[in-house]
Amino acid sequence: MPELTMVSVEEVAELATSLPEVSEGTSRGNRSWEVAGTGFAWVRPFSKADIRRFGEHPVPAGPIVAVMTADLAEKEAILAEGRTGFFTIEHFDGYAAVLIDVTTAKQRWVREAIVDAWLAKAPRELADAYAERELRG
Repeated sequence: MPELTMVSVEEVAELATSLPEVSEGTSRGNRSWEVAGTGFAWVRPFSKADIRRFGEHPVPAGPIVAVMTADLAEKEAILAEGRTGFFTIEHFDGYAAVLIDVTTAKQRWVREAIVDAWLAKAPRELADAYAERELRG
């Protein structure tokens, strides 16, 4: 992907499904992606309660994609980098995932987040084989 901003959900889907053994489905009526039966990314619209919690702050226009992180430390590291479009909400406190406004995030960062989420949830042998191929390629 080029270094431009503005990623579509279709591009997220193409990236996610290009990874080994990924299937696309739905979770709570929204597109989601899983590897070996474990979700690693999904479209995450805001609930009315989420929107209320933004208070006077602007609500990201979205679409919003949630991606798993390896753990809470990785989540905090991603957020500390201050990547445009990456954020969290109160509902995700204590949950190893970040939210991405794909219309403002850099494509490179979205790709990295999707691949990292997949690596965090893929079976170890599958993740190791993928990482080895990527290092060689």
